[in-house]
Amino acid sequence: MVRMFVFRVFVMVCALAAPVVYAGGAAESDAAGAGDAGAPVQQVTCMLDWVPNVNHVGIFVAQDRGFFADEGLAVDIIQPGEVAANAAVASGRADFGVGFQENLTLLRADDVPLVSIAAMLQTNTSGFAVRAGEGVETPADFAGLTYGTFQSPFEEPTLTSLVEAAGGDASGIEYVPAGSELLAMLQQERADIVWIYYGTQGFQAERVGIDIDYFPLNEYPDAVPDYYTPVIIASESMLADNPELTRAFLAALSRGHRYVVDHPQESARILAEAVPELNAEQLGKSVPWLAQRMVMDAPEWGYQEVSVWREYAAWMRDVGVLEGEFDPSSAMTNAFLPGQQ
Repeated sequence: MVRMFVFRVFVMVCALAAPVVYAGGAAESDAAGAGDAGAPVQQVTCMLDWVPNVNHVGIFVAQDRGFFADEGLAVDIIQPGEVAANAAVASGRADFGVGFQENLTLLRADDVPLVSIAAMLQTNTSGFAVRAGEGVETPADFAGLTYGTFQSPFEEPTLTSLVEAAGGDASGIEYVPAGSELLAMLQQERADIVWIYYGTQGFQAERVGIDIDYFPLNEYPDAVPDYYTPVIIASESMLADNPELTRAFLAALSRGHRYVVDHPQESARILAEAVPELNAEQLGKSVPWLAQRMVMDAPEWGYQEVSVWREYAAWMRDVGVLEGEFDPSSAMTNAFLPGQQ
């Protein structure tokens, strides 16, 4: 079952189906850049995991502030079409992409040569939202409720681990298919529980007046180890053949994310202008919240601990999600980050 899920995620038609490209001119940089004037510009593609959202703010800031240009890069930020970022990066259709530790772990166990080269956030910002008024005080109270599933192999084991660690019985949770509008499922009482990214849907719920009780995954490490999501991914061949390009890309991304940490409101404005369909007022709240989670206690932005990969993979294996050999030290690297060079 797990292998079939990985196959569906990875083996897709290797052509980008009308992707949305966020290119555009870079603004004048606010600091001296690393690129040499007159040096040839290298074209780079970075594919997002989904539609642009607050998780991507550091990428758009690096574009707007000219940090990519400073490194001699012209970056196309691509929204995926029929091909997911994992498949596009592994096949060479995109140079870099946005991925997730949990998916990459499964892909590595299936011998897909992808590597996480930076953690965009230092902690998991997802969790389970429950419609307020259901009397849910701990995950043990999820028992007997309805969950809106997007049919990944991680959902049932994660829910079960949370509920059982809190002393509840997860066998009574009913799973119903979820659409793209998770909050609407709660509001319309088509589901009692959904899995959300708080930086996006949590602040959206606040803005539109949907009352939720929220249970962040990173507050239950004894049930499910914390893990990196999202991450920046590259193929093994990209790292071997283009190490300097990779370093330049991460140098610009590091500056972009540090700018978000230091200037969250300005960064929210940049993202709102780059992606007008996002709500500017909501970004003004969600970007500062996310900025606090970009570096935390790490020595620099993007840094990853191999122990985080090892412990989450051990949990995946314990609950029957992970099969095959997995080497956490080959699934991630800090070697291309500015502070590690």
